[in-house]
Amino acid sequence: MTLPTFGVGTFRLTGQAAVDSVSTALELGYRAVDTAQIYGNEADVGKAIAESGVRRDDLFVTTKIWTDNYSRRKLVPSLRESLDKLRMDHVDLTLIHWPAPGNCIELPEYMEALAEAKSLGLTRQIGISNFNIDLTRQAIAAVGADAIATNQIELSPYLQNARLTAFLAAQGIRVTSYMTLAYGKVLADPVLAQIADKHRATVAQVALAWALRLGYAVIPSSTKRENLASNLLARDLRLDDDDMARIARLERNGREVSPAGLAPVWD
Repeated sequence: MTLPTFGVGTFRLTGQAAVDSVSTALELGYRAVDTAQIYGNEADVGKAIAESGVRRDDLFVTTKIWTDNYSRRKLVPSLRESLDKLRMDHVDLTLIHWPAPGNCIELPEYMEALAEAKSLGLTRQIGISNFNIDLTRQAIAAVGADAIATNQIELSPYLQNARLTAFLAAQGIRVTSYMTLAYGKVLADPVLAQIADKHRATVAQVALAWALRLGYAVIPSSTKRENLASNLLARDLRLDDDDMARIARLERNGREVSPAGLAPVWD
């Protein structure tokens, strides 16, 4: 199954806000939904999907295993619990959420447990999230590059992570960009505003179109119907080489997320 290039994220959304966001996204035409065990909203996402009327076979659902469940003993049972909350018998993609170098579970153990979940039919694809180059190499050694569908990493015009994305491309591992708008910080950028004016687009659309042109998948989130609809239009925005060159110069290593004990030493 091909990794969708455009989905809706659910980070920081719980309860009715999560249900409404996913329901609206599905109504607007989104067919990929990203959640995680630690988000505490898998049941809300499942409710929205169940009530949407959209066929399960037409959807691509991603969840992520939290660090508490990395052991061989816990990973598969935790994914079964996630499936119960999501009201489905499998997800399309399951990721290791953070490498958690301070965790007592070694990387080969949790990658092999994740591969076991796939062999049991609980997930169609597996992958990683927030892994640097060295840890991605270790994950490849554990399960093989072909088994890793994506590395979901923080990327934005302010954090372009060229070394890691080039390495992933060389390994044939797709990149999924999260935090593509840098918590909204890029929305006030004058260069992106000029590019948006040129294309009669929004700055958010420009940032998302930048990531799409680089071949990344994106998973923006919003609680507002107008933003969900507007973001989706980024798929039709074609940035030219000059636009891409100007955005490339915005790199400032502007990382927004690097939790202690979970994040690796970044490349």
